[in-house]
Amino acid sequence: MAKVVGEFSLIFKLLAGIFLGAILGMFLGANADSATVGRIMNVVVSLKHVFGQVIFFLVPLVIVGFITPAIVRLGQNASKMLFVAVSLAYISSLAAALFSTAAGYTIIPHLSVATSVEPLRKLPEIIFRLDIPPVFSVMTALVLALFFGVAIALTRSDTMASLFRELEAVVSKLISLVLIPVLPFFVGLCFLSLSYEGLLSIHLPVFISMVLIVICGHFIWLAVLYGIGGILSGRSPVQVFRHYLPAYLTAVGTMSSAATLPVALQCARKSTVLSKTMTEFMIPLGATVHLCGSVLTETFFCMTLHLMLYGSLPDAGTMILFSVLLAIFAVGAPGVPGGTVVASLGIVTGVLGFDANGVALLIAIFALQDSFGTACNVTGDGALALMMEGLFNKHGELGPLQSGDGVSDRG
Repeated sequence: MAKVVGEFSLIFKLLAGIFLGAILGMFLGANADSATVGRIMNVVVSLKHVFGQVIFFLVPLVIVGFITPAIVRLGQNASKMLFVAVSLAYISSLAAALFSTAAGYTIIPHLSVATSVEPLRKLPEIIFRLDIPPVFSVMTALVLALFFGVAIALTRSDTMASLFRELEAVVSKLISLVLIPVLPFFVGLCFLSLSYEGLLSIHLPVFISMVLIVICGHFIWLAVLYGIGGILSGRSPVQVFRHYLPAYLTAVGTMSSAATLPVALQCARKSTVLSKTMTEFMIPLGATVHLCGSVLTETFFCMTLHLMLYGSLPDAGTMILFSVLLAIFAVGAPGVPGGTVVASLGIVTGVLGFDANGVALLIAIFALQDSFGTACNVTGDGALALMMEGLFNKHGELGPLQSGDGVSDRG
């Protein structure tokens, strides 16, 4: 319950920061000739810089603190079924990112995205500059996390595994005490600046279009996943997703896969084409490692914002690299408060080259649709369970199918 309240609190604070920042920015912009407004904006741009420095300092630590322990845990607990399940979750997220990339190259050029727009008003200079360089770069952090995670898992070093588990706890505390409280202020100040410059009103129609497009993309991707699940299992996917409406609506309301898990389990247990064993294995695991909807959303948003802010879409090679890495983050660091986008800020800045304004816009727009992305993630877990049935329980090796009320057909 506390986690759900925390998720709601963060989303509410982000939305409040967006709204208040936009309104205050318009008011200050309308009185830009005032000396008082000038002094206020001096403080605004200075605080935005400081908050941005704090966030980007923590990003490499988040990468090492979450990715490494996740790889270690997988290595120590890897059975064949677990390995296949996590691999399916990764492939689903990667394919969703690539699907979103292809859709982006097809759709975004037709969105009338305003590029290279000159602001109506210029922001004043920073009066207080506090630069906080990260301990190491984002790519260094990612390679370090991957290499250390694999090496620790292979050597079965209990000491190093324990060290990184403690690092994960420390980084989690830094996120909850520093990163999450700073985010709403950072986003709010960025929106205030954009509104003051006059750029926010220019881009607002595109923001709305982006959200509607990705929600449509969620349903297309769910259809693909359930279609594959039906082919692999030889069973009707309709007998799974027809029960998932309560879980979908719960996820829209809670914006949390963990909070939706009891409802998702209840929905999956009503399916007559899933076994009790696979339901109780795959649905909780999927809630932890399967974030296809969030990945699809972030990929499309990143491409649109890149065109909007930097004048061009990222090239295909860059987007493929981004998709591969983003899918890793979706599996390795799903529990970071604030969603996938917070966990992946390192590759957003390191691979796509986003600056502070780009990061703030991405976080803000992602928050607007976060509930629908979570609903896609949760509903997609049923499709992965169906795939696993086809791979491991096609002939009842793991037990009988459910009767539809959570009780097996055979005693």
